[in-house]
Amino acid sequence: MPNNGSPGGPPSGKFRTLQHLTRRGFRFALPWLSFGRWQNRILFVGVALLAGLAAIVFAIGADLAIEIHSEIVHLAWWSSLIIAPAGFALISWLTRRFFPGCEGSGIPQAIAASLTEDSAIRKRLLSVRIIFGKIILTLLGLLSGASIGREGPSVQIGASILNLLSGKRKNGRIAPTKDLIVAGGGAGVASAFNTPLGGIMFAIEELSRYRAFRANSTTLVAVIFAGLMSLATLGNYTYFGRTPAAVGWPDGLWPVLLCGVLGGLAGGIATRLLVASSRGLPGRVGLFKRERPVAFAAACGLATAIIGLSTGGMTWGTGYAESKAALEGTADLPVYFMFAKALVIWIAFISGIPGGIFAPALAIGAGLGANVALMLGIDHNPAILVLGTVAFLAGITQSPITAFVIVMEMTANHQMLLPLMGAAVVAQGFSRSVAPVPLYDALAIDMLKRLTHEEKERKSGGGTTEPETVIDDRDAQHPALTDAPQADAPPAAPDSPPPAR
Repeated sequence: MPNNGSPGGPPSGKFRTLQHLTRRGFRFALPWLSFGRWQNRILFVGVALLAGLAAIVFAIGADLAIEIHSEIVHLAWWSSLIIAPAGFALISWLTRRFFPGCEGSGIPQAIAASLTEDSAIRKRLLSVRIIFGKIILTLLGLLSGASIGREGPSVQIGASILNLLSGKRKNGRIAPTKDLIVAGGGAGVASAFNTPLGGIMFAIEELSRYRAFRANSTTLVAVIFAGLMSLATLGNYTYFGRTPAAVGWPDGLWPVLLCGVLGGLAGGIATRLLVASSRGLPGRVGLFKRERPVAFAAACGLATAIIGLSTGGMTWGTGYAESKAALEGTADLPVYFMFAKALVIWIAFISGIPGGIFAPALAIGAGLGANVALMLGIDHNPAILVLGTVAFLAGITQSPITAFVIVMEMTANHQMLLPLMGAAVVAQGFSRSVAPVPLYDALAIDMLKRLTHEEKERKSGGGTTEPETVIDDRDAQHPALTDAPQADAPPAAPDSPPPAR
């Protein structure tokens, strides 16, 4: 007889279906009902808010340091000749003595930490010590008049904060370590510039350039909550204010192309110069830096002070005030501004003090745009300055989407979207023809090779070993590894003759 679902017989088909759906629904709801998983989610959101708050406090401190330096130099112009050398020397000594790993921008450190599988190397690049050292030393650099930015250090700070959640925890792992590092870097950019979309694109295009990026919630949640912290603390502001200027068609074609070509070439040349300088300066200058790094930093500070005094103070700091005034039409940028700004950025870079080049690159781009407008015989046009800004930024980072998204959010000018896209793509193409490997990636790979070599020497008791980079298999296609010529490799052996028949 057919069973109708009586208590004594097996369950009917409808009952089995109901049981199956109930069981599947319970399995689906179980993760959302897990107290441990909710603890991890709340902890992750809290740390993302902390990363945003750290970037905001850092930004406020940077503005205050620049203002204090300006007031001191305004009261006594000659004080810069004392403050800058002493400040550079003090920062260099503190960095080498107490905060190794804080040198330079901070973006290469985040990229290197995301590439390596060695936890010892990662701890040297991302840690609580790095967080405090990066903030304090960068603020001292701005107080000394160095032409450095806080946006690159904000990436390393954000990555260090979210890296605190890495590893296995009592309630399970929150997210893979590399995803946390990428999310922290994106949160740092989003908070530093108040550009949430720019932070997401930076995480995808710059921090995940040579590894598969998974569009999971880790990066999105970190950037969103860091942006909410910025919105709640500083309000809904734009970095460069609102710039309604635009370029028309077809008259705007030539400024787009010219800014793209010149910005790309300038960015490529700057990339080659900075990468070569990071590998060592030639002649007696390089010997002086290796033997007496603190004295060399003091000399760099003196050169920064002299250039700043000769330009009326335009080259001190990030260049934000000068760029914003030019975009608002309240001041003009002289022809020499972009060259003088590029020079002091290079001086700060070779000195070895902590500080980024992301924001100062925007100032160079604004100067480039002003010179392009002068070449075309166009009176002051903020739209061309914006084109120069995005072109140089795309040229030096070779991340065109990140460049035009960030600049568009900075200026709140959606009418410039297509011109910004065109200038960024052209600049990236010309920059890549000059420097095949992007700046931050080249610096990260060199740093990773050096740290890996040091770790192998330490573990082997000081034996001499060749530098070897420890990276994930997914990163094996990095052009800095695959395209670089192997100078020390022995010549290939000739093919063996065929066996005699």
